[in-house]
Amino acid sequence: MPTPDFILSLREKIGHDPLWMPGVTAVIFDERGRVLLCRRSDNGAWTPITGIVDPGEEPAVTAIREAEEEAGVVIEVEGLASVKANPPQTFTNGDRAQFLDLTFRCRYVSGTARVNDEESTEVAWADFDDLPEMSERMRYRIRTASEFTGRTEFSLEGLEP
Repeated sequence: MPTPDFILSLREKIGHDPLWMPGVTAVIFDERGRVLLCRRSDNGAWTPITGIVDPGEEPAVTAIREAEEEAGVVIEVEGLASVKANPPQTFTNGDRAQFLDLTFRCRYVSGTARVNDEESTEVAWADFDDLPEMSERMRYRIRTASEFTGRTEFSLEGLEP
């Protein structure tokens, strides 16, 4: 489901006012080092698996759930690669939101990667050195997961000296 029910319920009360929402990106690598990507049905962009954290849900559980829902694969979360506040955005329907992205490095365990819901039109494994065209924000997430050393990357942007 593209927009979770709890957000639709909030929108009934607050209209298009900005929402601050936690989201996850599951950057999933297979045994060959390829990354799992999906082509979003709403805008045609290639991205890793992404999703909104449900109220009370642990973010790592969100990553696992989204991988199964969107691509039909079972994964293991290996670590939190980055934490980053995304810029505010306005959706085509006028809704405004800003996401706190938690990017997890994940390992493919089982399942056949496929389009498994209406959120994407294609699912594919891509070599890290041969990624399709995508936003710099998504490349950043893939890069931080690829280079993950056990230490989470975060921004100090906006911190006064």
